[in-house]
Amino acid sequence: MLKSRLYKHQLLFKQPAGTSRGVLHHKMAYYLMLNHSLNPEIIGIGECGTIPGLSYDDKPGYEVRLNQLVNDINKMGHLPAFTPGEWPSIDFALETALLDLASGGKRLLFDTSFTRGRESIPINGLIWMGDENFMLTQLKQKLSQGFKVLKMKVGALDFNTELRILRHIRTAFLADQITIRLDANGAFKADEAMGKLEKLATFTIHSIEQPIRQGQVQHLAELCRHSPIPIALDEELIGINSLEDKTRLMDSIKPQYIILKPGLLGGFAASREWIELARIRNIDWWVTSALESNIGLNAIAQWTATLGNPMPQGLGTGSLYTNNPASPLEVKNGALHFNPDIPWDLNLING
Repeated sequence: MLKSRLYKHQLLFKQPAGTSRGVLHHKMAYYLMLNHSLNPEIIGIGECGTIPGLSYDDKPGYEVRLNQLVNDINKMGHLPAFTPGEWPSIDFALETALLDLASGGKRLLFDTSFTRGRESIPINGLIWMGDENFMLTQLKQKLSQGFKVLKMKVGALDFNTELRILRHIRTAFLADQITIRLDANGAFKADEAMGKLEKLATFTIHSIEQPIRQGQVQHLAELCRHSPIPIALDEELIGINSLEDKTRLMDSIKPQYIILKPGLLGGFAASREWIELARIRNIDWWVTSALESNIGLNAIAQWTATLGNPMPQGLGTGSLYTNNPASPLEVKNGALHFNPDIPWDLNLING
């Protein structure tokens, strides 16, 4: 019989994480644990949680739904019927916990060259919003760590300050030395976006994620047609669950890139639908974590390693927290590595 329990853990940021949607100081993580009654020592773990103002399931009843799922599993001895997409992050936790349980509860969900420690995943270095000095300090740190692709949050500071920071980068590094990705988190107003994109484009920008708020399909389609910077859909994908709706969105907007966050989109199966739609339309994509702890990040990274996408991924969030479960994941020279010789320390969860 299948058994379940839930552990709640508040992750604490080492430093405030600023986006155009506000500043985060902590994030609640929920760890869904599954085991079979005959082998209680083998435990599969999946992580879920919400990001205020962003997650589709950032709504009343989230923790109630999690506890109901745990109670139903313990009562029935198997998974209850549920509607995929109603609570995407819970779908992700359930999917990854089942994969972990099936592979022996060792946090080895996929057997790849990555998990054997033979290959790494190139990632971008994330620069959070803050005052100019704070952002320049992060810039120096990321460069010293060997990152060649930088992702900079924009949209919260004075726009001229953000341009000044980009000018600072480009004065020191040409485009063939450092690639710059931007993430606006929907911060630009629709009627101002094109003007801002034209100014940003002078710094040879690889792409910009979600320049305007999601839901403005016509405006976003127009930007994708005419923007001097390739546009990547991020928040726009959240809450779009049926294949029909996904197809309609892709054909309406025709983006240059899409960003896949399995923890927000409903897991790996749901993310694969987006990948297939993108492949058919010759749209590139990459995978990004969504502020998960090392439990969720590990699952996403291992899945990403199975996809064979050579683009730098957005998987550099493992060092954000002061109380992150220790894991075999390491960031070295601008890439994410899995070191099989480093053990997991799950005392924070199991304690």
